[in-house]
Amino acid sequence: MDVDAFIQEAINLAKELEIPPPTIIRGEELKARGMGGLYGVGKAAARPPALVALSYRPPSASQTVAWVGKGIVYDTGGLSLKAPKSMCGMKYDCGGAAAVLGAFSAVVRARPSVALHAVLCLAENAIGPLATRPDDIHQLYSGRTVEINNTDAEGRLVLADGVVFAQRDLKADTIVDVATLTGAQGIATGKYHAAVVSNCGSLEASCVRAGRISGDLTHPLPFAPELHFYEFSSAVADMKNSVADRENAQSSCAGLFVLSHLGFDFPGRWLHVDMAAPSRCGDRATGYGVALLAVLFGGSTDSRLLRALAPHK
Repeated sequence: MDVDAFIQEAINLAKELEIPPPTIIRGEELKARGMGGLYGVGKAAARPPALVALSYRPPSASQTVAWVGKGIVYDTGGLSLKAPKSMCGMKYDCGGAAAVLGAFSAVVRARPSVALHAVLCLAENAIGPLATRPDDIHQLYSGRTVEINNTDAEGRLVLADGVVFAQRDLKADTIVDVATLTGAQGIATGKYHAAVVSNCGSLEASCVRAGRISGDLTHPLPFAPELHFYEFSSAVADMKNSVADRENAQSSCAGLFVLSHLGFDFPGRWLHVDMAAPSRCGDRATGYGVALLAVLFGGSTDSRLLRALAPHK
């Protein structure tokens, strides 16, 4: 399941759902468009990185929802190379994008009343002559600059470009990013509960309820930008991409990095779902996230089942 194959899955799904073909921004076009996060992560791979957006737009929609999935089809860690045992299983690092694609398929078939977009941030974090180096500085789609101090903290870079694309290009007022983002998530919330961070208390609470209903369990993490974002302080850029203190709420900090590119004053609703641990069980993937997103947003569909399952205030 390389980038080419993942793109083809999105193309095939658009045909199945009888919606317009996906928007595909790939390779050097990412660089030209200013998406330095996604481009920088994937530029060393044999198959270039891509941002792929599937869209369902009912004529009467008054709200716009975007799901943004981390799709690292293989993660070597880049030049901050993973240890051999840590690298095994990194084909699962596209679990967030897979969840978004699967949920989009299910919910569009249920005819939602909101405009719904699936944004897939696809790349292979490879090593080679063109690989991003620690100390490099990338400018992301937000316009903010990031000093790379760990090439294995790559997921937040691709998500940052993805959420800004969702807000700026797709005009989304609700943005959910889904990712196998941090190993620290499993320490914080365990093997069965994804960790969630949000700027909206009601959306966070609805996500927890949707997790209990669907079986894709979630648990909130602290949302405290004023206490945690300083971990990314840089002397030469707007921020670094990895925390200074790995014992200070790593998973919360990773979510805050993503939000910082939307802006902490983002007027819409944002939800971050770190599902690194529950995305896998042994040597197989679990499909985590499909049911969670379908139930969380099921209240806006024509499906009697999803409407009945959807969390209510």
